[in-house]
Amino acid sequence: MRTRLLALACAGLVLATATAPAALAAAVPTGTAPAARTVTIDDRGSIVTARLLARMSPEQVTAYFERAKFPAPARPQGVDLYAVVYRTIGVAGTPTTAGGVVALPARSRKNLWTVSYAHGTTVGRSEVGTTSDGEGRAIPMLFAAAGFAGVAPDYLGLGAGPGHHPYMDAATEASASADLLRAAGELARQQGRTLSGDMLATGFSQGGHAAMALGKELRGGSGFRLRGVAPIAGPYHLREAELPALLDGRLQPLSATFYLAYWTVSMNRLHHLYDSPSEVFRDPGVAELFDGDRGFDEVAAALPGSPQDLVTDDYLKRLKRPSGALLTAMERNDATCAGWRPGVPVRLFAARGDRDVVIANARRCLRDLRASGVKASLTDVGDVEHRPSMFRTMPQVFDWFVRLRGA
Repeated sequence: MRTRLLALACAGLVLATATAPAALAAAVPTGTAPAARTVTIDDRGSIVTARLLARMSPEQVTAYFERAKFPAPARPQGVDLYAVVYRTIGVAGTPTTAGGVVALPARSRKNLWTVSYAHGTTVGRSEVGTTSDGEGRAIPMLFAAAGFAGVAPDYLGLGAGPGHHPYMDAATEASASADLLRAAGELARQQGRTLSGDMLATGFSQGGHAAMALGKELRGGSGFRLRGVAPIAGPYHLREAELPALLDGRLQPLSATFYLAYWTVSMNRLHHLYDSPSEVFRDPGVAELFDGDRGFDEVAAALPGSPQDLVTDDYLKRLKRPSGALLTAMERNDATCAGWRPGVPVRLFAARGDRDVVIANARRCLRDLRASGVKASLTDVGDVEHRPSMFRTMPQVFDWFVRLRGA
């Protein structure tokens, strides 16, 4: 259910030993605090602050991934890891700020390809890459150790981002991710590196959805050359894949309850699904749990054990036959795989044993991509659960991205 850090959490013990010399940290431009000036749309992707989290030698990188029980590059480079706050846009297209991680290789310095990694579902502001160790730091580091620039957005409303997180909102997943790419370019220049503009996208769970949203946005002309997309276990089709599995019991009950509550509260903020939480939740207090100040464990402990115990009978009926604002919320976020233009290869990864995000999501996405003429494939990574599917898949994504860069 939760996007738990599992073995990657152990890697934080190693990361804590990496040094961030005061002289280097002071050399990182801090920019202007968000409240000190008006942010305009033209500022998108400009850095507000950049903070050095760690400078790791090749030996420290190797130890980090050994402790995490995750394969590292055969001959890793050292890595500089930064937490960046940058300017972007909010759900209404108005200026705001967001955070993200940028990892730069120590040895490779010119014409770096960039890999964007979008993290899985998290609910607390302190549970993302800029604020804690885990996948939001480990995956960018993995690619930086192989000579890429690695980036991982927090998304809006998480980390240092103001306001609420618009969970599963494809538009802002894409905009926050794209603007972090621009911020990474600025930071790289400040640190004596150059990015080539060649870009690869991957992500897990919610991040699979975000990676597809980013890829679709970059295909529209953005100054980046999108070279490949490899999303893992993404919920691309709520209405026709994920929601039916949730309603008929194919999802793990606690996972289904958490996802449904989080999505409903988030979409109400964007699309006004209800006037009062009592219209959809049996316990109206559920809506107050998703304020960003509570972590996953606290939220999960306060939820009932099944979707049927979470929501009203009337809302269950609406979910089965959505219309109006509810249908709009689904349709806007179920389009990340549709309408692509041919030219960029997409490799989807999913697991038939996944009871958090059913493989039907990826199968439907594959159908949409091929209907648009996209060269796409789907790899079933086996009868494994949600989180293990990421550990099983990421080495394959890594190898593919390295081959694309070398082609």
